[in-house]
Amino acid sequence: MNHERIPVITVVGSSNVDLVVKTSHYPSSGETVIGDKFFICPGGKGANQAVVVSRLGAKVNFISCIGDDFFGDIILNNLKKEKIETKTIIRKSKVSSGIALIIVDKKGENSIVVSPGANYRLNKKDIEKNKKYILSADVIVLQLEIPMSTVQYTIKIAKEKNIPVILNPAPARKIPDGLLKKIDILTPNQNELKRLTGKNLESIESVKKASYKLIDKGIKAIIVTLGEKGALLVTKDLFELVPSIKVKVIDTTGAGDAFTGGLSFALAKGIDLKKAVYFANIVAALSVRKIGAQSSPTISKVKKFLKNLKLTQEEKTNKIFS
Repeated sequence: MNHERIPVITVVGSSNVDLVVKTSHYPSSGETVIGDKFFICPGGKGANQAVVVSRLGAKVNFISCIGDDFFGDIILNNLKKEKIETKTIIRKSKVSSGIALIIVDKKGENSIVVSPGANYRLNKKDIEKNKKYILSADVIVLQLEIPMSTVQYTIKIAKEKNIPVILNPAPARKIPDGLLKKIDILTPNQNELKRLTGKNLESIESVKKASYKLIDKGIKAIIVTLGEKGALLVTKDLFELVPSIKVKVIDTTGAGDAFTGGLSFALAKGIDLKKAVYFANIVAALSVRKIGAQSSPTISKVKKFLKNLKLTQEEKTNKIFS
């Protein structure tokens, strides 16, 4: 694939407005904690991933459902600002837009409660109306903050033209075996992998066994994100830990979405899987240096970071941009 060609990525998934408060620690049951800064910003796993891909330089079609309310206006205006195709955004009345309540502690770790709202109204008819945006994509990206039937139908359409499908299985829930075999790449974190397989993941070896349990069901590749440890790349013939990039962590909200977005962009550019994982690690690392779920970097910032990075020999081998 020509690396100069602008890739086309279609993201099908959720869009929310995040209500975020910073605090020293999470409140325990019955405890009231005095918070610090409060702010409102766009979020939702689908929207986060769409923003990542757009900032990196791809053309992004985002199929999502929002309410006909104030929060829906915030979501729509932000997507337009981020140069994301909004003809594919469906507005529905008598339902609220998706909302996420997020607490961020002093270590940058987060705790999230999501009210899906309109996200759970995204249905097969909405997907069918936007079928051309799926069939024209280089890569399809999905998550699980929308109905499973909608995820299944999107993948069914993608497979009509053998378009690669990346599924970020968050929030974790049971995925039918018939669907698993149609997924090209699954990007769970460790907790999501545990939920998907029912396995206790107390070591790298246990993560390996759990990953191969899903590989045996037909998934081509599983990439388990492990935070500061990096990402574990698992295929039928490969098991390798791709190292993370060390940065000062401010807020981990959206880091997994930054990883999935970065991965989809690299793969759509024709970059091989291992290098694509390394690139996704960089995008995720740069995203946690700022607060908010949509703090991912532009491609110019990624290139600048790579240029200034003191690389090991292994990292030089994995380097994507000259």
